[in-house]
Amino acid sequence: MAARPTVVAAAANDDDVRWMDHALGLARRGLGRVWPNPAVGCVIVSAAGHVAGRGWTQPGGRPHAEAMALAQAGDAARGATAYVSLEPCAHHGRTPPCAEALIAAGVARVVAPMIDPDPRVSGRGFAALEASQVQVEIGCRAAEAEALNASFLMRQRTGRPRLTLKLATTLDGRIATAAGESRWITGPAARRRVHLMRATHDAVLIGAGTARADDPMLDVRELGLAAAPVRVVADGSLSLPLESRLGDSAGDPPLWLAHTEAAEEARRRAWTARGAVLLATEGEAQTLDLSALLSALGSRGITRVLCEGGGRLAAGLLGAGLVDEIALFSAGRVLGSDALAAVGDLGLEALADAPGFRLTAETRIGDDTLTIWERGDD
Repeated sequence: MAARPTVVAAAANDDDVRWMDHALGLARRGLGRVWPNPAVGCVIVSAAGHVAGRGWTQPGGRPHAEAMALAQAGDAARGATAYVSLEPCAHHGRTPPCAEALIAAGVARVVAPMIDPDPRVSGRGFAALEASQVQVEIGCRAAEAEALNASFLMRQRTGRPRLTLKLATTLDGRIATAAGESRWITGPAARRRVHLMRATHDAVLIGAGTARADDPMLDVRELGLAAAPVRVVADGSLSLPLESRLGDSAGDPPLWLAHTEAAEEARRRAWTARGAVLLATEGEAQTLDLSALLSALGSRGITRVLCEGGGRLAAGLLGAGLVDEIALFSAGRVLGSDALAAVGDLGLEALADAPGFRLTAETRIGDDTLTIWERGDD
């Protein structure tokens, strides 16, 4: 079997675009729930142009989107077109390869936007389809598919998850008064949006200082969603109090504590007894190597991380070039220079050294605004 497909980048017609957009919409339902798998959607369209089946990757990564859609379609899949938002898998895992399932169902044509960079797939799914005389067309909505699964693709290509830094600040970039009061900078609509963001990420990350100051739960509330992202605290010395909301709920949702070798053995045993997962991470004394932390998360399958503070952690991630996106909630308040800044000291000497981001979206959220900034080109 050829390692790569022979058919690449066919021109998509209007129907192909419409059905692929539907598949991408289905795929979004899996974001934050399917790691380490990609979020994939699949639509089976009969020869008569009717939807015979549709599906998306289920929580935990199984069943795959193609299996869900084929189960719905049944015999109607024979001679149909399958629109899949990523190359069908070609390797045997807990379930048979989706490429084989499409072949066995008698699908005549597969339209997909891109090759899956996972080395276990990487063109082999398309090659298997072609070898069985299934027409393969690649390239429809490629940019949109790349954006949707940017986190999965980053982990495949770099070994680390994609990181979004969430900031909620006043107009002058402050997150708390000089006395430490921060509840609430933004309004209830913005806070609900943050919970929705948590639900679509694999993990939520904060620093030890924020964990001690705010005593947060970092769960998903108010939205009625069955979502439980992994809660990660960067705590080099395991200084987080055991008697805290995170400590009381360490096993559900999952709580991972990243620490250095300097953390006392007694603290490690105590947190393990609470149900926390300990991530021994490179670093000096109490200071974690943040690149090593993200790599450790990636090695455990995490693809999407939402960082919610604090200022020192934000500065460390920005300074190390680890922030891929900033979600900035801005409230119509001004606190002044004595208030706490959203980002700690970056130690910059020249404007040219400042991390650069480009605006990609702007939305009004209640009385606040949300702007999305993507990391600029180096």
